[in-house]
Amino acid sequence: MNTGNQAAARPAVRLVRVALFAALTGVLSQLAIPLPGLVPLSLATFAVYLAVMVLDWKEAAASMAVYLLLGAVGIPVFSGFGSLGRLIGPTGGYLIGYLACALAAGLILARTGRRVIPCAAALILGTVVLYAIGTVWYMVQTGSALGSALAGCVLPFLPGDCLKIALAVPVGGRLRAAAAKLGR
Repeated sequence: MNTGNQAAARPAVRLVRVALFAALTGVLSQLAIPLPGLVPLSLATFAVYLAVMVLDWKEAAASMAVYLLLGAVGIPVFSGFGSLGRLIGPTGGYLIGYLACALAAGLILARTGRRVIPCAAALILGTVVLYAIGTVWYMVQTGSALGSALAGCVLPFLPGDCLKIALAVPVGGRLRAAAAKLGR
């Protein structure tokens, strides 16, 4: 094999991986269930978790940055086919939290490895970061107190996010292994 061609293709492969996970996040964001209040239940966080599990931390964060940029320029990638209005509205902090989650969890995995317990712990800690950013943003935008923001924007989502993490660790691990085999 010509290693020069492989080296030249590497940045292109990384770009495709970033674009793929940005697109996956946009698609899974549309699989949403409206809940009372402003925040819908969607599969977007599952896409974030998969990005962290499959990609390196730079690619995972870049994929979420691309997803946010697409919505910021008006492409309807956020749940309910939302775009810029969602990003700057009361729930925009949760969207921005996707980037922070990918960055935090990805950096943790870069240091701890990809065994099951560190993966789950990294995704949980990344989710805490996501919730913190989103909840503070929501409180500032709506004037809500912490208790009501947590009751409406965090507590209803904890069981689903636990399930998503439980699925993302094995599925993401398998996808990462499959992608590594294809890259040989």
